[in-house]
Amino acid sequence: MKKNLKSVSQNVVLLGIVSFLNDLSSEIIIPVLPMFITALGGGGMAVGLTGGLRDSISSLLKVFSGYWSDRTGKRKVFIFSGYLTSTAFKFFLVFATIWQHISLFTSLERIGKGLRTAPRDAIIADSMPDQRGKGFGIHRALDTAGAIMGSVIAFLLVWFLEFEIKTIILAASVIALFSLIPLWFVKEPPGKPKKVSLKVGLKSLPSSLKLFLLVSGIFAFANFSYMFFILRAQQLFDGKWAMGAPILLYVLYNVFYAGLSIPFGKLSDKAGRKKVLAAGYLLFVITSFGFAFFNSLTAFILLFALYGTVFAIIDGNQRAIVSDLAPEGLKATALGTFHTVTGLVALPSGLLAGFLWQINPTLTFVFGATVSLTSVVLFIKYGNKFR
Repeated sequence: MKKNLKSVSQNVVLLGIVSFLNDLSSEIIIPVLPMFITALGGGGMAVGLTGGLRDSISSLLKVFSGYWSDRTGKRKVFIFSGYLTSTAFKFFLVFATIWQHISLFTSLERIGKGLRTAPRDAIIADSMPDQRGKGFGIHRALDTAGAIMGSVIAFLLVWFLEFEIKTIILAASVIALFSLIPLWFVKEPPGKPKKVSLKVGLKSLPSSLKLFLLVSGIFAFANFSYMFFILRAQQLFDGKWAMGAPILLYVLYNVFYAGLSIPFGKLSDKAGRKKVLAAGYLLFVITSFGFAFFNSLTAFILLFALYGTVFAIIDGNQRAIVSDLAPEGLKATALGTFHTVTGLVALPSGLLAGFLWQINPTLTFVFGATVSLTSVVLFIKYGNKFR
């Protein structure tokens, strides 16, 4: 990691630390969230609805926050407001008494993500213009390192201290407060207000970027909530292990996600983002089919490792290719549009995944694999246009 941080912008490191602390908090909550839903009476549709709303509601704000960030020339105010909002609604989650409360509070918590993501990604893109893959890879690695520690802490609190879920959420909410501190040291990059309307800004996006938004949107429709993967693993275990084992598998997912984010970011800088992303989409097809047809501890260990590898490949590199294709002065708008497109499909994706889950969990993963394969075919066919 020390070698990778050489010649890295201070802003990237600081924003990575913020994400590390925020994800440390969030990922204490995330692996127990599907169990919290089922404990309060929710089924497959409740899980799908909650997962879909979490992504969709936040995504409605991403294009607008990105647009207003470009228009005002400001970044930090949106980033700080976003992290503060997320912290506040994590505390509200402690008071949930029915699964509908969980859906409401987690959705409102994600408003914070909608506010901060595009302006934050724009700072990262502008801070390392010649090494964006590496910059986003470092940010995602620090972000996911926090996720690893958070999910490990969640396991320790569940397994050894036998904390109740609400106590775990309260502890995580307190940690979230500390993520606000490094933001004070992030330097606002020089920027001037842009006289551009949102409609004109979106029209100014090149056709190559719009095509990528279509392909990535199809993939996002296949990429339903992580909660189904945890519930799939939970079916294999009984007793205390039914809660502990899925959390450990989720830790494994995050280890691969964090450990491979920088290498795949650097690989995309050298070999090209198209090849790397196409491989990531294809790997998701294989992983989804694996979850559909295999049901053993050995299989789940391999599959959660592959699931983490998929996100190491696609998460930072999708943002990097959007930044590459976006016109100067509209990067936050473009990133916000990307997050909005991919997030808006999360709700219908989650609902469909939940509906199929209630029929047969295997169908949920077959659906994901099939739709993802469509995005792979489109990416290969039109990949030469992403320049």
